This record gives sequence, C-alpha cells and structure tokens, in this order.
Amino acid sequence: MSARDRILNALKMNKPAAVPLPDLETAAINSPDDILETFTRQVQVVGGHVQVLEQEGALYQLISDDRASGQFIINRLPNGGHIDEVPADTVKLASVNRAYLKGSFGVAENGAIWVMESAMGNRILPFICEQLVLVINKHELVANMHAAYAAIQINREGYGVFIAGPSKTADIEQSLVIGAHGPKALTVLIIL
Repeated sequence: MSARDRILNALKMNKPAAVPLPDLETAAINSPDDILETFTRQVQVVGGHVQVLEQEGALYQLISDDRASGQFIINRLPNGGHIDEVPADTVKLASVNRAYLKGSFGVAENGAIWVMESAMGNRILPFICEQLVLVINKHELVANMHAAYAAIQINREGYGVFIAGPSKTADIEQSLVIGAHGPKALTVLIIL
C-alpha cells in the first residue's frame, strides 16, 4: 500500500459523525402586523423613516405637494399616472431632490427593500438623489432574507438591489456620516 493510500484510508477512518445543519429560522413573525412592526423598527434602526398611508391617493398628494414646492422630483411609480423620464445628463441627475421608486418587497428582519432596475429608470437614480422614497404595499413585506431570496426573480431583469436606509459611512475618523455618498434620507411609504 502506498503512502497516498494509507493517508486516504486514515482520513476515511477518522471521518467525524455527521451533525445536523443549524436551524436558521429567526424569531417567529407570524402575522402581517408583526411583519409591519418589525420592518418599521428595522428601517428606523438603519436611519430611515417609515410612513404608513391608508390609500394610494395620499401618496400621489405627497408627490403633488413636492412638485408644487418647486423641488426637482422624479416619480417612477407606475400607478401614479405620469412616470417621469430619468435624465441621461448626470449634472441634471445630481440635482434631483427627491425620487419616488416602487420597491418589489421589503424584508422585516433588516429593513431592506428590493428595487428592480425597471423601477429606477437609471441605475444611478436611487444613489444620486438627495432623498429617496421607496413605496411598497403592506402585503409585499416578507419576514426574512430566506423569503426574500425565494421571491427574487432574477431572470425577469438583469439588475436589482437591496436598499436599506440612507447612505452612511463611519470610516472617516470613526464618525458616522449620513449621506456621504448617496441619499441623505430614505423614506419608506407603506400602503395598507
């Protein structure tokens, strides 16, 4: 028997017993109200703000009020009537005050929202605007990332991204800076 065979046999003989994989289930989130409460808390933890709206009409009133204030608003919500075109000029994009985008779903365990490329109009929009507003319906909340990954339809579009809170960094003198390289504020509007 060669040295190689002796080593391989020794490895086979000393194989540890199989152990079951750990249970990855997090704390049970059983009802839609539990999911909404957990999601809201997690969005706030990462620096965002959640506003619950009873009906879609309130959402479009917010957009109308923003436009009336003279701010540069881009509305990419499909149910709001007019979907704004996203300017190709990066100088114009950099002056977007607020962008309204439709999120596909939100994740309760970490407050992240999945946004598809078609909702953005331009991949840079959610990262260059001053304030980002993501809109989801209450029934589009999932409990955890396991459910989120099961819900992603990557073959539908070539690009999507999880967004959680406004941009932040703490690498400069270990001080937290919000909005250093992206939106200074994130608001999640949840339609009941």
